[in-house]
Amino acid sequence: MALFKKKEVEKQEIKVDQRLRHIAFIMDGNGRWAKKRGMPREFGHSQGAKVFKRITDYCGEIGINTVTVYAFSTENWKRPKTEVDALMNLFFDYIQEALDVMMKKDVCIRFIGDKTPLSDKMKKMMADVEQGSKNNTRHLNIAINYGGKDEIVHAVNSAIKDGITELSEKDIEDRLYTNNCAMPDLIFRTAGEQRLSNFLLWQSAYSEFYFTDTLWPDLTPEDIDKAVENFYQRQRRYGGL
Repeated sequence: MALFKKKEVEKQEIKVDQRLRHIAFIMDGNGRWAKKRGMPREFGHSQGAKVFKRITDYCGEIGINTVTVYAFSTENWKRPKTEVDALMNLFFDYIQEALDVMMKKDVCIRFIGDKTPLSDKMKKMMADVEQGSKNNTRHLNIAINYGGKDEIVHAVNSAIKDGITELSEKDIEDRLYTNNCAMPDLIFRTAGEQRLSNFLLWQSAYSEFYFTDTLWPDLTPEDIDKAVENFYQRQRRYGGL
């Protein structure tokens, strides 16, 4: 019998600085996670919603000011109606509780994307949350009915409507859905796929990318720590030396 207990190694606290201000997540793998367990895809999305809350909270705890999540793309309407309805119900439930929770956590929420197809009730709730949390210091962008190509077209059309005939990069950037925050420093995708899938096409021009085989519902704060550590091992030259 051992006379002394082996001392546990303390987990090193992760903190970020101004090099990592904005992290964006492609939350992939909910359906596969459920299928592996013999459950309907809707069950995976429900579990994924819980992980979304835990991960976004953790990002704030370690000092990341802005988080953007890809919740529902312009292409996701092609999925079975039962799955789309389940996702919309999850969004509805989240929005109902968002204002009270985000005020306590000092988070400004913006719902980015084309809200046109959403119900009037959901759009009203989104507007209330955005207005009520607008003065908070941390930022959470939730992309619903979002597409990167659609966003650029929207920005260009907005500039044309404003009478601009020769566009600059700033003209477009000022009209992007994410015009309230810095460009993403790190884009993190789960479930093994290594592509953007029409997410933040303009904003990701100089983003770093991190891919993991872990399915979104299995993601933990430790996975975020690994991504952050990996990010700080990279050199970002932005085309320079």
